Amino acid sequence: MIFEIPFEPVVFGLKINVHLILEYLAFFLGYRYYAYLKKNSQDVISSSNRLQIILGAAIGAFFGSRIVGVLEHPQSIFSHSIVYLFNVKTIMGGLFGGLLGVEIAKKIIGEKHSSGDLFTLPIIVGLFIGRIGCFLTGINEFTYGKETSFFLGMDLGDGLLRHPLALYELFFLIILFVVLKKHQKKSLESGTIFKLFMISYFGFRFAIEFLKPNQFFVFGLSSIQILCITCWLYYYKFLKKAVKYAR
Repeated sequence: MIFEIPFEPVVFGLKINVHLILEYLAFFLGYRYYAYLKKNSQDVISSSNRLQIILGAAIGAFFGSRIVGVLEHPQSIFSHSIVYLFNVKTIMGGLFGGLLGVEIAKKIIGEKHSSGDLFTLPIIVGLFIGRIGCFLTGINEFTYGKETSFFLGMDLGDGLLRHPLALYELFFLIILFVVLKKHQKKSLESGTIFKLFMISYFGFRFAIEFLKPNQFFVFGLSSIQILCITCWLYYYKFLKKAVKYAR
């Protein structure tokens, strides 16, 4: 490898936080992609309602990411300051919290149309960029895997060969993007693309959590896996309909 992980370049004597830079870049490019898609599509939701939906998503994602982030390491509640706990976050909580925030916002403004499809591909782009940052951060970010003798095992900064879970996710996100973009061209019921994304991504994360050095709590499942099951239950009617259609 041409650089070491964690990748912490020094520019003009200052250590650069690559993960933080890519995180901001993910938000920026994700939003620009969303703006591009909105401009080139016929959005049935008015601009004012769409703005309030985005606000609801942002608030829900903010609190959801931090609540689930703390639940991923509940012992940290008693060993760290409030400031530290406030900065702990996870994208899984952000996605599900954002979903709830959107639904609450739509109830308040009386919006009946599904709003998720337009966000789906930009979310995937943002996730992809963010996961590059996670990979480059190595063991400094809790996205690394267990020790392994698997041929894809990598030294992520502690001298041990581990599953590079961020790389696995990058590969998965590429496939998911291509598949969902292809399905967007079909005449599907509004909201279907976003639902397929949530079910697929949460399903992938449920499986890959078994490769993380988690601390398991309930029925051998981590807090992230419990959240994944919660998401599936949330989309129970859609899953039931999809299975019936497949049969």
